[in-house]
Amino acid sequence: QLFPPDSSFSLQPGASKKETVSSLEQVLKETSREMVARSAATLITHPFHVITLRCMVQFIGRETKYSGTLSAFTTIYREEGILGFFAGLIPRLLGDILSLWLCNMLAYLINTYALENGVGSAPGSGPQPHFGGIQVLLLLLQVSTMTEMKSYSQAVTGFFASMLTYPFVLVSNLMAVNNCGLAGGLLPYAPTYSSWLDCWSQLHREGNMSRGNSLFFRKVPAGKRYVWE
Repeated sequence: QLFPPDSSFSLQPGASKKETVSSLEQVLKETSREMVARSAATLITHPFHVITLRCMVQFIGRETKYSGTLSAFTTIYREEGILGFFAGLIPRLLGDILSLWLCNMLAYLINTYALENGVGSAPGSGPQPHFGGIQVLLLLLQVSTMTEMKSYSQAVTGFFASMLTYPFVLVSNLMAVNNCGLAGGLLPYAPTYSSWLDCWSQLHREGNMSRGNSLFFRKVPAGKRYVWE
């Protein structure tokens, strides 16, 4: 017999709530471990991120200040010290952590309360008479559909979380090249910020928190006009 008697489908009182709580605890533990691992990776790789951004920004002024990885490390250490390698680190860390928690928690809520409950309450999902191979086939189709929908929900929540935390990425990139001696990090191309909070507040006042977020559209800052010649 492929399936046990129908009585095995009946859950004990509170069993579903216990499974949900244990599942939530597992998500919290896994997200916490992933947060620590991702933060450590960001901390280690951030100096290379700063060098990459500055190598790209120096094309604005046609400069050759950073001609290679070793020379870039030497130049940054000589001019700014150790802290120069971690310019813009705090907003980047905050953005990564917020994006991770938003993505995982939204995916958990969707998978637990929307997908599983929706499929579980669908016709034919409860205890039914046994039809052998037909019931096995229906069960396999349900599992396959659930797996695909969960993978899609993870991708959608990741995209949504990245959109919400994009201002942290923008501020981090701006602070990485802020007042570093390159033309692209100085006026008239970019203002000089005293801290990442100052950068955040100034972008917020100008309505530029989503600057560069779109590949195809650009938002005109408030109070500015552009004229085609």
